[in-house]
Amino acid sequence: MPRRHTTSSVSSIPPETAATFRRRLHRWYRRHSRDLPWRRTRDPYRILISELMLQQTQVSRVLDFYARFLDRFPDLPTLASAKPHRVLEAWEGLGYYARARNLHKLAREVTEERAGVIPSDPVQLRALPGIGAYTAGAVASFAYEKRAALVDTNVARVLHRVFAPDVAPKSGAGLKRLWQIAEQLLPRTGKSTWLHNQAIMELGALVCTARAPRCGACPVRADCASRERFVEE
Repeated sequence: MPRRHTTSSVSSIPPETAATFRRRLHRWYRRHSRDLPWRRTRDPYRILISELMLQQTQVSRVLDFYARFLDRFPDLPTLASAKPHRVLEAWEGLGYYARARNLHKLAREVTEERAGVIPSDPVQLRALPGIGAYTAGAVASFAYEKRAALVDTNVARVLHRVFAPDVAPKSGAGLKRLWQIAEQLLPRTGKSTWLHNQAIMELGALVCTARAPRCGACPVRADCASRERFVEE
């Protein structure tokens, strides 16, 4: 029988449960992860570009735009010196143009006030234009291999279903709980955290999907508190 996670257990996941979850998740990721260009780099600029583009946009659409944007603006100084309308032109077709405007502001601020160095600390990252909690954690983890938690839509779905089906994931209290769970599940080292964060995002994108979760292919189904509900459906 799968381990059932009650409300009282959500605030403190047993270490053995966290370790089992990580082991199964990481093994699955090594076998099934997609080869994406931003996973082949630790360049904070390139990772920042990918993370902003991926907000509310499918990976398949981002792939083409990502390469073209970097061809046009290969580094932070080039982007910072560009005219605003040129940046918007390069972003045209991706939508949500506030992302492009904030990215341009960020490039100028980092170039002028931080000697062109994108910070590695999530708190400092959040002080930059257009950077929220998730993006700060993503850049710290994926670019600098910091031990930083992150919760996007895919991660929230996985954590909600596996560990906290009793919370409302879109509420303030529910989202706070999911961030707490994400912190508890982190490996001890930043290098392992890179893989862990990529893996849990990938699980939400490919298996634990919003409308039709593929529970039979899920590596953590044995410990999922929602497994019986989806099987019944």
